[in-house]
Amino acid sequence: MISQKQIAEIKEHMEKAQNPVFFFDNDQDGLCSFLLLQRFMGRGKGVPVKSFPDLNDTYFRKIQELNADYVFILDKPVVAKSFFDEAEKINIPVVWIDHHNPEDLQFEVPKSVSYYNSFSEKEKFGEPVTAICWELSKNKKDIWLAVAGCVSDKFYPDFYPEFKKDFPELAIDSNEAFGIFYKSEIGKIARMFGAGLKDKTTNVINMLKFLMKIKSPHEVLQESSKNKEMHKRFDHIDKKFQKFIQNALVEKDDRADFIYFQYAGDLSISADLSNYLSFLFPEKNVLVVYLAGVKGNISGRGKGIRGKVLKAIEGLKDARGGGHENAVGAQVLVDDLPKFKERVLLESK
Repeated sequence: MISQKQIAEIKEHMEKAQNPVFFFDNDQDGLCSFLLLQRFMGRGKGVPVKSFPDLNDTYFRKIQELNADYVFILDKPVVAKSFFDEAEKINIPVVWIDHHNPEDLQFEVPKSVSYYNSFSEKEKFGEPVTAICWELSKNKKDIWLAVAGCVSDKFYPDFYPEFKKDFPELAIDSNEAFGIFYKSEIGKIARMFGAGLKDKTTNVINMLKFLMKIKSPHEVLQESSKNKEMHKRFDHIDKKFQKFIQNALVEKDDRADFIYFQYAGDLSISADLSNYLSFLFPEKNVLVVYLAGVKGNISGRGKGIRGKVLKAIEGLKDARGGGHENAVGAQVLVDDLPKFKERVLLESK
């Protein structure tokens, strides 16, 4: 966790920000981080960042469109230098809160940027940004959002017992993050968030507006005219998710240390699939590859998977990757996928 001194510094920025814009990673950790801060401050707009792996200058127009006076970047491992260059031109303060390995940074963070990262080189781990934002807000009525974001990132928060007392109907008896994520009602809410972020822009915006205003997590679970698109999207994705999981289980080689599954289609859920397969088979490394045109988007899970994947993509044209010690994302050209697979399987032996 970042220090109390850093927490105090970020709170000072939050007090100064009158019309902030929050750029957050397009997953549950990013979403819940944004919601915790926006609901605590009572102001600001959120923009999910779908570009991989960085936040680039194409998003900068949002700052001008929203007439923002402050920029908060949440849960993005990489930000393009061009984005910071544009920020310096108009002298807008930028606060960047992250938990990924700083090795993924492509250049030194500008001195004009207030950068906070919970990553520990010793432990090769950093608490998710949701946990940091909970420390910043501690808004008791939003503890359910804090739990949802943390367990989505495979992190068991020390405030889960407190949440369990407040919302026993949403919790289960467990101290294992993915057990909570896949088997409890708060986990279902978190999975609904993930599905909702994969919807068309209009529906994502409507979901953000809905979540910024609701007073109870039960408003998410109970279908209504305000969240029907969330429920519709969740049901649609869950059906495809179950189908892909069954296909992956059929193709799985029980003798191998790796589970390798490759698929195509109109839905990119490689991170969701790799998370669940890792939950089912914690002793194995998991690689799920989504074929998107000429590129393959790779989601890897397992002990030490980051090093294995990054080594396997070395020297491959236009290949890139990064993430956590045990959870990594990468991208390679489809033509290079056989070579990538061969390398990473050899690395695992």
